[in-house]
Amino acid sequence: MAQFDIDAMLERFRNRAEAVRQRPLPPVAGEGRRAFIEQAETDYTDFALVGGAVWSVEEDHLVLRIPLAGG
Repeated sequence: MAQFDIDAMLERFRNRAEAVRQRPLPPVAGEGRRAFIEQAETDYTDFALVGGAVWSVEEDHLVLRIPLAGG
């Protein structure tokens, strides 16, 4: 079984957040455009939160600590 690299996983989430932020808007208008933008905002938030986590292993559980306040 391959070794699980938590730091690499968190880096992938940071990369995904950046990819969502850089994603161009498709040529849609109206409701489709609004839905695309809302989904992109949700995706960015999810990926950025996990990507910014600090991890530890406690009692055989991976624990991600996600700061909710800036700083």
